[in-house]
Amino acid sequence: MPANESVSDSAENNTSEAQAEAEYQLETPVLCPSCHKSVRSLRVVRMLRTRVNFTSTLPRRGRAIVCPACSVVVSAELGALS
Repeated sequence: MPANESVSDSAENNTSEAQAEAEYQLETPVLCPSCHKSVRSLRVVRMLRTRVNFTSTLPRRGRAIVCPACSVVVSAELGALS
């Protein structure tokens, strides 16, 4: 483990990798807006609503797209272009 990486950071990264539902390759490399590293793929992770204090019409499940380098949620869309 690198000297500047804490045990919690390492565990968090391993958890993110293990729970990724899918990984998508990009046609061209892009820069992550958070860590500013060049990335060639993005990971998709599932979200599950675990608690709500009111009757909610929001979906119980969803997906988030994260940077594989820093695991920060990035703005992206999964969908087909017509």
